[in-house]
Amino acid sequence: MPMTEQATGAQHPQPRARNGGPSSATVEHLTGAQSLIRSLEEVGADTVFGLPGGCILPAYDPLMDSTRVRHILVRHEQGAGHAATGYAQATGKVGVCMVTSGPGATNLVTPIADAAMDSVPLVAITGQVASAAIGTDAFQEADICGITMPITKHNFLVTRAEDIAHTVAEAFHIASTGRPGPVLVDIAKDALQARTTFSWPPTMDLPGYRPVIKPHAKQIREAAKLISQAKRPVLYVGGGVMKAGATAELKVLAELTGAPVTTTLMALGSFPDSHPLHVGMPGMHGSVTAVTALQKADLIVALGARFDDRVTGKLDSFAPYAKIVHADIDPAEIGKNRAADVPIVGDAREVIADLVQAVQAEHTEGNTGDYSAWWKDLNRWRETYPVGYDLPEDGSLSPQQVIQRIGELAPEGTIFAAGVGQHQMWASHFIQYEQPATWLNSGGAGTMGYAVPAAMGAKAGMPERAVWAIDGDGCFQMTNQELTTCALNNIPIKVAIINNGALGMVRQWQTLFYNQRYSNTVLHSGPDADGNAAKGTRVPDFVKLSEAMGCYAIRCEDPADLDKAIAEANAINDRPVVIDFIVHEDAMVWPMVAAGTSNDEVMAARGVRPDFGDNEDD
Repeated sequence: MPMTEQATGAQHPQPRARNGGPSSATVEHLTGAQSLIRSLEEVGADTVFGLPGGCILPAYDPLMDSTRVRHILVRHEQGAGHAATGYAQATGKVGVCMVTSGPGATNLVTPIADAAMDSVPLVAITGQVASAAIGTDAFQEADICGITMPITKHNFLVTRAEDIAHTVAEAFHIASTGRPGPVLVDIAKDALQARTTFSWPPTMDLPGYRPVIKPHAKQIREAAKLISQAKRPVLYVGGGVMKAGATAELKVLAELTGAPVTTTLMALGSFPDSHPLHVGMPGMHGSVTAVTALQKADLIVALGARFDDRVTGKLDSFAPYAKIVHADIDPAEIGKNRAADVPIVGDAREVIADLVQAVQAEHTEGNTGDYSAWWKDLNRWRETYPVGYDLPEDGSLSPQQVIQRIGELAPEGTIFAAGVGQHQMWASHFIQYEQPATWLNSGGAGTMGYAVPAAMGAKAGMPERAVWAIDGDGCFQMTNQELTTCALNNIPIKVAIINNGALGMVRQWQTLFYNQRYSNTVLHSGPDADGNAAKGTRVPDFVKLSEAMGCYAIRCEDPADLDKAIAEANAINDRPVVIDFIVHEDAMVWPMVAAGTSNDEVMAARGVRPDFGDNEDD
């Protein structure tokens, strides 16, 4: 369940609805381009990540004169989109990116899809060919509205200068309210060049767009009754709790009920990892305790979560004993994958606050759940099957140890952004997340190349915080050019490359399911003249590459140098820092539920199937 503007305390002034209208506003005569920049200023957009080109060029001229909007010139449009997403995830505000038409716009498709999957408030502004040329296959024309229709919350094609201001206001409102998501504003070049009048606030016309914020009281009471009657409840917390700013309310509910809490990949930090009620992350690579708790539960209270396949495993075998309370701000998510016994539509903060009151009322009437037997089982699983790792026998660097030490040595409040793959899962397990909005990753889309630009966006939005990008050598090679952007714009992020010389997660699957046939997953080098892997060659050399982009770069291969390298990186704050950690290539992510199998088949480690006995099914 995503944020509302009330829940997040959005800073930008809200335009009034059509029926209210502005009571008094100063009317100015501007170009459409000037109207666009003024609108961005008025909605509170302080940072725009972008790259100019022909059709958006008229907007870049007045942008040069703005003292309220900082533009950060990226090296690739995909970087602009992910940076805007990282900015939004770290700050809770709407992220903004601006690019030109055609290939500029289509390069945004991946970050837009990423933002849609993870419910990130994003406004993407694209230039379009002149309105008379639309549909003629003009130079650098692409139907970006049509292309992005399935992956945006809404999109607009603007062909008149007078429509720009209210469209921008509507875009920010839609992106940031209800279930947040990406909104695209495609503006024809002649609309940017034409003259118009500008007044603020504009009127908005959004018939039918009325997200339900307040949950139904009867459903809340039913949920509270089930919680008090359950013997094996689980609070299944998704990213919507974070987006609703409901983390304080969640802690109150958890401690009031005494139920175990499991936080999804998108919800890490919404409930402190160190809290005794926290049983870990669920899913394909979740903790044994979290996965098993959901499987054995008699009640699952899903808050801002969507029962996605990575959590449920084989859907028809997921949580066979459980009744389901499913609360989400998006009614389309409720019952989509798992039928809900008690469906609740509403904002997470409102839902949880009302649940607290309803559970307190149950307690007043003497209806208090007894979960002592449940916690006996949970604690036994937690003690028997903790998430851990073995150090390599050859004395090389363990990737898990690298990531764990980065987390332990980082300043308090550090924001971590991860790419996708093994390093993402290790970062989710071996760094402790005690605060919300300190863990950024691409959860739904699983986008390689996310980490570096997302970290850049987070640091731009939260300059006082330390920001670490935990990246793989595969992910890093997709978007590392944004380190140049960081170096030239005083955005001193820190990047840890977990360099195992391969596409690690794909290689792990090849090891487990493809008889160790490593087809096209080796990255570090090609064969030499004799057909053997060239020892000692690194193509590219990440240290030299990073230095060429204006970064301070270190290579770390010896565990004895690990803490020194991390401390050195933490001490440098005047430029980006990159550490190339050369790690063991055979390290694997455990626990694991193989794709398409039941969560009952969770493996604690390779060849280790947990033994749960029989008593937990009583």
